[in-house]
Amino acid sequence: MERFNNVSVVKKANIYFEGKVTSRTVIFEGGEKKTLGIMMPGEYEFGTEKKELMEILAGSLDVKLPGSENWVTILAGDSFEVASNSKFQLVVKELTDYCCSYLSVN
Repeated sequence: MERFNNVSVVKKANIYFEGKVTSRTVIFEGGEKKTLGIMMPGEYEFGTEKKELMEILAGSLDVKLPGSENWVTILAGDSFEVASNSKFQLVVKELTDYCCSYLSVN
């Protein structure tokens, strides 16, 4: 999906790691939330509350998912999922544009 229709956007930015990672929250009519953001090159660790789907729109990074010892390279057009209530590590190699979807666990 290239475009979101009929949504609300939270004006206040989510700012992490001294501004090296930023995003905006998009809220859909049914209450679903996504964030659209940019990550500068660097090393980061994030925690999740809900299960997340990270879509990489531009750029590239390496991810180490919970319970894994292996790093996986993710390129523009790729995505990965992260379990709820967990932590994952990223090594962002270049300016990276992303969309994070917060998924309901059924």
